[in-house]
Amino acid sequence: MPQQVILSNNCTNNIQTRIHKHRSQTEALLRSSNHGGFYNRPFLESYEETPMLVAVLTYMGYGVLTVFGYLRDFLRHWKIEKCHIAREREEQKDFVPLYQDFENFYTRNLYMRIRDNWNRPICSVPGAKMDLMERVSHDYNWTFEHTGRVVKDVINLGSYNYLGFAENTGVCADAAAEVAMTYGVGLASTRQEIGNLDKHEEMEKLVAEFLGVESAMVFGMGFATNSMNIPALSGKGCLILSDELNHASLVLGARLSCSTVRVFKHNNMQSLEKLLREAIVHGQPRTHRPWKKILIVVEGIYSMEGSIVRLPEIVALKKRYRAYLYLDEAHSIGALGRRGRGVVDYFGLDPGDVDVLMGTFTKSFGAAGGYIAGRKELIDFLRSNSHSAVYATSMSPPVVEQIITSMKCIMGEDGTTIGSDRVRQLEENTVYFRKKLREMGFIIYGNNDSPVVPMMLYMPAKIGAFGREMLKRNIGVVVVGFPATPIIESRARFCISAAHSKDISLQVHVSLVFMLVPTFNRSCSLKDQNQTR
Repeated sequence: MPQQVILSNNCTNNIQTRIHKHRSQTEALLRSSNHGGFYNRPFLESYEETPMLVAVLTYMGYGVLTVFGYLRDFLRHWKIEKCHIAREREEQKDFVPLYQDFENFYTRNLYMRIRDNWNRPICSVPGAKMDLMERVSHDYNWTFEHTGRVVKDVINLGSYNYLGFAENTGVCADAAAEVAMTYGVGLASTRQEIGNLDKHEEMEKLVAEFLGVESAMVFGMGFATNSMNIPALSGKGCLILSDELNHASLVLGARLSCSTVRVFKHNNMQSLEKLLREAIVHGQPRTHRPWKKILIVVEGIYSMEGSIVRLPEIVALKKRYRAYLYLDEAHSIGALGRRGRGVVDYFGLDPGDVDVLMGTFTKSFGAAGGYIAGRKELIDFLRSNSHSAVYATSMSPPVVEQIITSMKCIMGEDGTTIGSDRVRQLEENTVYFRKKLREMGFIIYGNNDSPVVPMMLYMPAKIGAFGREMLKRNIGVVVVGFPATPIIESRARFCISAAHSKDISLQVHVSLVFMLVPTFNRSCSLKDQNQTR
């Protein structure tokens, strides 16, 4: 026994020595990254802390809403006010409850008051401009009625149409229509049965070529690409290190995998390295056996923060500690990089440094579905073990053709510069839009090159008011609040597209000035009057 203890201690000391050595080397690399060692271009992100006065007023606003919410619930209890939300019947009170009354408090009393800002039906292509169906509510947003009127030419700042391929004219639409006439619109089968087309094979080869990897596999749903494939890649005895702001599909996939999940602070390399070091030193809980696999899960662009993953630093840590890296490029593929190849292209990295490349076709490509790409062994394994591959219905042929055509445009294989022009235009629009908002004094989050632009609103009353007032000015925006964001960080989220023009950006900026900064207008008017006098 004493010899075993000594051997165990020696092993622990050796491991700690190696970890300390690796940590010193990694810290040196990370320090050099701040001076251009990792990044071939400036990596600038801004997150202004919520001012104390604004935070206090925001909490007070939620407090007032909560007090009035309990008052309204009291009136509903005595049948003075009608509540339309699903709830228990009186005769069901003795059974196990189907609905948690307190959990629905926020929905009843806060969300319903501003529900008109979401789920707006559109009746056109979601391009740079769109048409909205007008609707009204006579019971404070519990129900809606369509008036039959259409609001024309609403500027679209809510769709993830980064490269402008969500259109019903042009080469992509024509190709998809032709394929629909040849193959139909559905296959009514899985890929492993009678649902595998030559178009699917062509698309997967093209995706692998586009990403610069050995092989790729496509799936009909982007959400299921994460939630159904992560359980196939990780299981019991494995460790998943997940960014705290990862998408719900990644969170669900991690939970379904039965792996141990530990969360690190958003884009914080010190927090990630600490978890990696502890995982290697201590191993699994109770048994202290080494983890079967350590999988780092991150996104390319975080759609609520507008931030870009620090991929070069994560790759360095991944190599140093011999972990695996799962990269979700749902928002970054097509939207970042000189060639539109995503965040790997943006940083000029080798795609082989990322073990699992995931992305979706729902945004930059104007289609649907997602993909997993990487080494051939990985893809061959998923074809047999992924629930999404074995049981899901095949992707619709017109959707496949939309992906093929738009991807060839980006790659320049269509013989034109349409794709490269759109990639460049998106970058210019992003830089211009962010620069103008900052010059106007608005607080915005995220990276300078991110086409997702969160603008802070903070107070709950501003969430509904901002969405409604922008729509009055023919601008459609997405407003987001708690619980999708921290309670004091409500925001409006603008999504920039290559289809937007500078005239559209100017119209948005002018509307923001006249709507949100009335004091600015009054001060300018007084200044002009004084100069005239």
